[in-house]
Amino acid sequence: MSLTFGAVIIGDEILSGKRQDKHFTRIAELLGARGLRLSWVEYLGDDRERLAATFRRTMAAGDVVFSCGGIGNTPDDHTRQAVAAALGVDLELHPEGFEELKVRFANEEITDKRKLLVTFPQGVQIVPNPFNRIPGFMVKQHYFVPGFPQMAHPMIEWALDTFYRDAFQPVDGRVEKAFLLTGPNAYESALLDLMERIVAEYPDLRLFSLPSLVGQERKHLELGVEGAPLRVDAAMAEIQKEIEQRGITWVWRP
Repeated sequence: MSLTFGAVIIGDEILSGKRQDKHFTRIAELLGARGLRLSWVEYLGDDRERLAATFRRTMAAGDVVFSCGGIGNTPDDHTRQAVAAALGVDLELHPEGFEELKVRFANEEITDKRKLLVTFPQGVQIVPNPFNRIPGFMVKQHYFVPGFPQMAHPMIEWALDTFYRDAFQPVDGRVEKAFLLTGPNAYESALLDLMERIVAEYPDLRLFSLPSLVGQERKHLELGVEGAPLRVDAAMAEIQKEIEQRGITWVWRP
């Protein structure tokens, strides 16, 4: 099963710099531990129209998307309404979500404001929240969870383990190797033809190039591949031969 995984991280407080994002790294780690890879991430403010347009696009693309933030009951939370607009449906009190809410607030009044916490777009399913029983929701391979990392990350992990086990890949056995290249010809545009050839000849590998700068000066170019060990060794041998022919100095990346 070939799937594309993405993340939408929502919040004016992140875009303003008041809070640091803690979702991107953890989502990448959760996927990586299952042999999967995060293909893209978008940071968005609490803008209902922009959120709705984004979710229309990502739902149409068929990607698996983890959306963090904006599902609370305060006026600055717009994710629930944006998803409803993207789906073309109304919001409604979710019956399973309401049962979770009653457990969470046992022996307390379930006010209308609290009911908003489980007022979701029509037709969605809930994502259980082991932290405090107030669920998120899911629809069209999109999983909407709170902005709090201690809630969001176990919920994302649950979604992966519940729905995508068939897509998990072996983690052991894959290796990553790279050279650090230096010299006047050790820059990406000068090596594009080599990179394109390696990508074409080794489509099962992931090629990467990472330039490093000190001020305005190039320090080195990290060039390498990731994948099955024998294939990585073959690709690296081909890269080594080519860069030596071009007079580029190299050392193995530590």
